[in-house]
Amino acid sequence: MLFTPLTIRNISLPNRIVMSPMCQYSARGGHAGDWHVVHYGTRAAGGTALIIVEATSVWPEGRITPGDLGLWSDEHIPGLRRVADFVKSLGSVPGIQLAHAGRKASCALPWEGGKQLDLKQGGWETVAPSAIPFSPGERAPGAADRICLDRIIEGFRDAARRALKAGFMVAEIHSAHGYLLQEFLSPISNKRTDDYGGSFENRTRLLLRVTEAVRSVWPDEYPLFIRISSTEWTEGGWTPEESIRLAPLLQKAGADLIDCSSGGNIYNAKIPFGPNYQVPFAEMVKKSGILTGAVGMITRTGQAEEILEENKADLILMGRELLRNPYFPLKAAAELGTEINWPLQYLRAKS
Repeated sequence: MLFTPLTIRNISLPNRIVMSPMCQYSARGGHAGDWHVVHYGTRAAGGTALIIVEATSVWPEGRITPGDLGLWSDEHIPGLRRVADFVKSLGSVPGIQLAHAGRKASCALPWEGGKQLDLKQGGWETVAPSAIPFSPGERAPGAADRICLDRIIEGFRDAARRALKAGFMVAEIHSAHGYLLQEFLSPISNKRTDDYGGSFENRTRLLLRVTEAVRSVWPDEYPLFIRISSTEWTEGGWTPEESIRLAPLLQKAGADLIDCSSGGNIYNAKIPFGPNYQVPFAEMVKKSGILTGAVGMITRTGQAEEILEENKADLILMGRELLRNPYFPLKAAAELGTEINWPLQYLRAKS
C-alpha cells in the first residue's frame, strides 16, 4: 500500500509518502534560498512522492519568526520557483503550505530561544480572534476587525495565485497548531461576539471563507489540502467531533484532503505523545467521506504500511523521520520488496 499510486484530482502521486511541512527558519525577508533548494530537493531525490514546503506566510505580520518564508509579494516567486522546479525535476510533486501565525507570530528563531520578540527588538504587533495572548507574560494580540479579516482572506487568495506562478501543484491551508485559522476555531482563543465567534458555524466561518478564496484561484486539476488540529487536548477546546463535523463543510468549500494533526493552541495542554497518537483522528475524519493524511511519530515502514492497510488514512505524512533520513522511501521500498525509481546518480548504491 505504501507504494501504491494515488491520484487526487489530476495529480498522481507515485507513492503515499509525503513530506510534512516543517519550518526551516532560514529565509531572509521571506525569500527562499540555497538551503531550501537543497533541503527539499534532497527529500525528493530520496523518493518522497509529495514535498510540502514549510508554512509560508501570506502577510509579513503572519510570520512566526523573521526567518519564515513568505508569499506576500511577487518578489518571492523566483526563489520558490527554484524549489518547485527542482522538486519536479526529481520526480516528486511540489506542494506548499500557506499560513498566518496569528497570536503566535513575532517570535525569535528557535535556536535563539523562540520567545516572543519585543517591539523594540525587531518584533511586530500580532492579530488574533480576541485579545488573548498565547501564554502568560506575552504581549496580547489585537482583535482582528472586519477590514483585517477581509485583508487576510485576500492575502491567502493572492498567495495561492503566487504559489501557482511559482510552479506548485498542491496547496495546503494551515489551520492547525495554534495559528490564526485554528485560533478562530477554538472556543478557548475565540471569545468574539460577532458572526466570527460563539457558535460552531461562526467559529468555522473564516476557515471556510479562506478555503473558498484559495479554491477560487487554485486550478480545478490541482489538489487543495487543509491541515487541522483535530483536538486541542483540553477540556472546553476544539474536539474530534467538531473536526468530523467540519470535514464535509471543507469538502464542499473545495478541499480534497484533511491533514489530521493536533494541539498547539493551548500552551499547557497535556498531549499523549507516542507512535500513531494522531492516527485515530485521520481514521475518524476519513469516515466522513474525505481523504485524510496521518501524521505524528510515524517512523517505521511496517507502521506506515499498517495504517494504510487498515484504511485509517490515505497518505502518510512524515516530519522528523525525513529530517533524520531523507532517503527513507528508498529504504522502505527495499524492505517491502518494491521497486521504485532511484536517482540515476545513486544507482551504484542500490545493492
